[in-house]
Amino acid sequence: MIKRLDLEKESIFPLIIKMSWPSIIAMTAMSIYNFIDTFWLARLSSQALAALTVCFPIQMIFAAIGVGTGIGAGSFSARMFGAGKIIRAKQTAGQIFSLSFFFGLIMIISVLLFGDAILLAFGAFNEIMPLCHDYLYIIVFSSPFLFFSMMSNNLLRAEGRPLLSMYVVLIASISSALLDPFLIFGIGHFPRLGIKGAALAAVFAQFMACIFSVYFMQLKSSKYELKLEYIIPNISIINSIYSTGLPSIAINLIVSLVLVIYNHVLAGFGSLAIAALGICFRVTGLVTMVLFGFGFGLMPIVGFSSGARLFQRLRESVFVTLKVSLFFAVIASIILEIFAPQIVGLFSKDPALILIAVPALRIHVSALVLIAPIIIFINMFMGLGKGTLAMFLLFLRDSIAFIPLLIILPLYFGLTGVWLALPLANLIAFFAVIFWAKKELRRFNETS
Repeated sequence: MIKRLDLEKESIFPLIIKMSWPSIIAMTAMSIYNFIDTFWLARLSSQALAALTVCFPIQMIFAAIGVGTGIGAGSFSARMFGAGKIIRAKQTAGQIFSLSFFFGLIMIISVLLFGDAILLAFGAFNEIMPLCHDYLYIIVFSSPFLFFSMMSNNLLRAEGRPLLSMYVVLIASISSALLDPFLIFGIGHFPRLGIKGAALAAVFAQFMACIFSVYFMQLKSSKYELKLEYIIPNISIINSIYSTGLPSIAINLIVSLVLVIYNHVLAGFGSLAIAALGICFRVTGLVTMVLFGFGFGLMPIVGFSSGARLFQRLRESVFVTLKVSLFFAVIASIILEIFAPQIVGLFSKDPALILIAVPALRIHVSALVLIAPIIIFINMFMGLGKGTLAMFLLFLRDSIAFIPLLIILPLYFGLTGVWLALPLANLIAFFAVIFWAKKELRRFNETS
């Protein structure tokens, strides 16, 4: 039986590690899957990699809904557990069934009716349009399963069972990574499906993740109960979920918008530039997923401590997590800066692509030390139920700072200007996040 962690009494540092490492492994596994997906599609062609990069913002919309709803549900559930309102927490878990089905249906219908128009809006052009079409019209059928597994993932962490949330992501990542080469290249008795194979592998993987998520939530050791009365839509609970979750959805939708603009700007530099962006995202994603793992591990502790009014414990948890994440970001940045050419060479031997991707990767990596505290404090705000503040701060980074920089800098610095926009936007966001975090933490000093 999986032991449930005591969010109230366990020592801070061991608790942070216990809550974070399953999320870190899960997020890293997801990032490694994306890495492998990119690796195989780069072997197929640079156009296939560019098509995957163009479709990525659309998948970010799926993730925005799943992660945002999950964060809202997890934050509210953790606060209800901390306040001793167990029934409300159980009702929260039930709502994700109807929400994932509803949003999944909306996504499928939207793509089937308007898929090509969506692809054009998201940066597809004639050279890669057929590949984008092949990928999107299959991957969309994974959306209901993806929504449910993402939502339930946060709920499993909220009740102190991060190991189970890790298992769900590992199941999806490993399934897809194993299937990818067989379905893409037609190994053995499998047909050669190209980019369609990558999409089919993802659909199967998310289906498996959904099945295991349901199984874990109905175990006898779980605090949740999957009763019909909890699954029927409850407006009060849904409002509570989205008071925190809606800002998170908005945050991720803004990220998707930024990626669309990124693709449109890079389209002027050719498909190799878009492919280089895909490599940068996959490589730096290995680090940012670990940082998100620390943040996700912190969030339930913050929510529980806030609900139980354990403000000293809350502050200590935040600072311990911040130190650990900064240490990791510094070490990872040094390694990636030194070995950037070798890492890019894993994806492609095309000299033209390597020439573009290596400096792009080094510039992207320079932002990781700033991203670490941003992620930790944003998750602190989310755990406190302050989703609107988190949304504002990320909106400041992604819209007010990043988009103008992305448009203006290339006019003066060409392709290098495109890459420089990201670290500069994170520098601006860093100062804003630190300002609001200090303000919030001072409030706890006055309260305790």
